[in-house]
Amino acid sequence: MKNSVFVKVLMAVAIMVSLQSCGDDDDDEIKEEFIATDSSFSNFMSWELEATHQGPDPALGGAHGGNDETVTREIYYKNGQNPVSGKFPVGTIIVKHSKNPDLSVNEFTAMVKRGNDFNPSGGDWEWFMLNADGSIATDGSSGMKMRGADLMGGMCLSCHTAGSTDYTFTK
Repeated sequence: MKNSVFVKVLMAVAIMVSLQSCGDDDDDEIKEEFIATDSSFSNFMSWELEATHQGPDPALGGAHGGNDETVTREIYYKNGQNPVSGKFPVGTIIVKHSKNPDLSVNEFTAMVKRGNDFNPSGGDWEWFMLNADGSIATDGSSGMKMRGADLMGGMCLSCHTAGSTDYTFTK
C-alpha cells in the first residue's frame, strides 16, 4: 500500500515538473495572426479617409494606378487605426483607391498587418489587389487570389520597405 501511494505521488510530481518545463518553452509562444478574407475589406469606402493625394508623386513610379496630374489616390484605414509605438497592430487594414476622372485608372490596393512572422522582411504585412466591391481580385491567367508577401514579384515590398512608419507612408 505504501509503495502504491509513493508511486502515485512520484508520478504526480513528474507530471507537474513536465508541465512546468513545457510552460517555460518560448518556442511554444502563440503569436497573434490575422488572415484577411473578402469580407475584411467590405464597405472600405465608408472607413475613415485618412488622406487624399492628387497628381504625380516621384516615389510612386508606375505603382498605384499611374502617376500623372489626373490621378487621385484616396487612403482608407479600417477603424481609423493608428500606429502604437511606431508599429501598427496585427489586424490593421489599409486600402488605397487610385483613380482619374475618366476611370481609365481605377485601381484598388490594400495592405494588412498579418502578424505571426508571416512576412518578417516586410514587417508582417500582406499586400492585396482588390475589386471595386472590396473582394480580393483574382489573377486572370492563374485564377489565384492576388495577395501575398511577394505580390507582383515583390513590387509592393520594394517600395514599402522605405515607408516612414511601419512600411506605410500616410500616418
